[in-house]
Amino acid sequence: MSSPTTSPASSSPRPPASPLAPPAPPPAGIAPPGSAGTSRRRQVLAASAAVLALTAAGATGSASAAGQSAAGQSSAARPAAACDASGFCEDFESQTGTAPAGRWTAGAANCTGSGTATVDSGTAHTGSKSLRIDGRAGYCNHIFAATPLTEVAGSSALHVRFWVRHTTALPAAHVTFAAMKDANDGGKDLRMGGQNGALQWNRESDDATLPEQSPVGVSKSMPLPVNEWTCVEYGIEGSTLETRVNGSVVEGLVIDGTPTHDIDRQWLNKPGWRPSLTDLRLGWESYGNGDDTLWYDDIAVGTAPIGC
Repeated sequence: MSSPTTSPASSSPRPPASPLAPPAPPPAGIAPPGSAGTSRRRQVLAASAAVLALTAAGATGSASAAGQSAAGQSSAARPAAACDASGFCEDFESQTGTAPAGRWTAGAANCTGSGTATVDSGTAHTGSKSLRIDGRAGYCNHIFAATPLTEVAGSSALHVRFWVRHTTALPAAHVTFAAMKDANDGGKDLRMGGQNGALQWNRESDDATLPEQSPVGVSKSMPLPVNEWTCVEYGIEGSTLETRVNGSVVEGLVIDGTPTHDIDRQWLNKPGWRPSLTDLRLGWESYGNGDDTLWYDDIAVGTAPIGC
């Protein structure tokens, strides 16, 4: 879930100016106040200010026009995102078929049904391709595209960032759209998804949720916006977890080691939680009702914060 230096100001005190000191006479060659010289200087300053204002307005207009031009581009015209992560990045542009390949494997544990994972060439955050998940209700219709976390294995810090777009608001029933196997929790999953219409984390081993699913707890989370690309980032360092959506921390999706009622108190009831995560799976798993179509793009994994 990266500056020029400036010289420090002098700390030596300045002697106070005497309030009775007479005004200093103007230097030789400079006209006294009220003279034609002062008038000319004011005209020059006014003209300079006007030029600066026009220059700033022109720059603002150019930036606005550039922004409008970028906003008007189709996703296929946007350049692929640069990779700033210390682990790996994935934008799916190198995929040559419709089935996820390379480091990605599509599938699900225990049973499979009607859910599908494909490479989509019609919708993307940047570039022209993304991972598409057609998720269906019911556990055995679950589907994921999985990749090992080999590049960050052994690190006590894991940061993951992805852009996601989906078509249907998160349901009241529990669903998962990202999962990771925890070697320190018997191989059980650490899962990110939703419940009661808002984002949540869930620990498979004891079914603990973050936040707690009380009305107050749910209010500390937020929905996952529909029909737009959303940046989701989380960082797990030791026994702490922080989740950001579009760059802002979500209060209800934070574990800071201090039990907070309605947020992480239930989670911290299990002592010694310190995950060691071995894979990343993006997809859809529904434990009740809830179909959804999701797209994932510009995935980045590393050992330090990545940003949107």
